Amino acid sequence: MTPSMRCFVTGATGAVGRPAVRALLDAGHQVRGVARTPERAAALEAAGAEPVVADLFDHDGLVAAVAGSDAILHLATNVPPLSKMGFLPAWKTHNRLRTETTRHLLAAARIHGVRRFVKESITFTYPDRGAEWIDESVPPDERAKALAPTLEGERLVLAFHGAVGDGVVLRFGLFYGPDARSTDEALRVARVHLAPTVGRPDGYVSSIHVDDAGTSVVAALGAPAGVYNVVDDEPLTRREYADAFAAAFDLPHLRISPAGMLRAVAGRSARALTASQRVSNRRFREATGWAPAYRSAREGWAAIGAARGHEHAADREASR
Repeated sequence: MTPSMRCFVTGATGAVGRPAVRALLDAGHQVRGVARTPERAAALEAAGAEPVVADLFDHDGLVAAVAGSDAILHLATNVPPLSKMGFLPAWKTHNRLRTETTRHLLAAARIHGVRRFVKESITFTYPDRGAEWIDESVPPDERAKALAPTLEGERLVLAFHGAVGDGVVLRFGLFYGPDARSTDEALRVARVHLAPTVGRPDGYVSSIHVDDAGTSVVAALGAPAGVYNVVDDEPLTRREYADAFAAAFDLPHLRISPAGMLRAVAGRSARALTASQRVSNRRFREATGWAPAYRSAREGWAAIGAARGHEHAADREASR
C-alpha cells in the first residue's frame, strides 16, 4: 500500500477529479485541489480537501501552489460541449492545459523536488485496429492533428522520468458517469433516437466509469513510471454500448450515426472518435493490482440508470 502522500490535484472539481479526490482521501492521502470558484472551493473543503486558488496558466503562481507536495496529479481538462466538439477552436483551452500547464507543473515539480507526477490522457490516440486488442505497445496514430497536444503532453511527462522523478501517464477510455455532463448530453441526443457514439456499429469503444477512473488515480501513485491504459475490462462494440445505454434509461432502440457525419465537421480529426479501439487494461492491472468496479459499460450504465431512477422517485415523493 502506498504511504500517505500530500497530493496537489488540478481538475479537482471536474468529472474525474471529484471521484479521484474522494478516492485519495479514502486511501488516507492529503489533497490540495485547485478550484476556480468559491462554490467549488467550498465543495472541496466539505469533502475534506484543501482548496487552492491558482491560475493554471500562471507559471509563478503554480510553482508557489505546488510547494510542500509529494505528488502532482494533473487531471484538468476543458472538453467542449457535444455541439462544439467537431470544431478545433473549441479545444484551445483544453489543449493549453495539456501542454502549457503541464510544462508549468513539471517545472514546479523540479523546483520543489516532487518526484511523482501523474497526468491524464486518452486512448483515442490509438489507431483503428478493428477487433484486435490494443495495448501500450501499439504506437499512437499521429495523423490526427487535433490530438497532437495530447501526445505532446504525454511526452513531456515521460521525459520527466529519470531526470527528476517518476512520470505516469493514464490513457483513459471514454468517460461516463452519474454526474458527467456527457450523460445529460447523451440523454438529450437520445430524444431524437440517436446513440451517444458515432461510427461503425461493430467497431469497439473502450470506456471507463468516472468512479473507476478515480480509483485508478490512487493506484497510479504506486505505479512504475510509464504509460498505462485505464479502461473497462470488457470494451463493447458501439451497438452494444448504445444498447446498454438505452437499457439503463428504458429508451427505445437508438440509431448510431455514421462516421461520415462527424468527418463532415471535424475532417480527418474525426478518425480518433470513430475508430474501432478495443483497448486492454492488463498492464495497469498487473502493475498496480487495480481493477474496475464495473466490468463493462453494461454494468456501469445499469447502475447509473438505477441511481437516477431512485433520485427521481425520491424527488417525486418529497414534492407530494
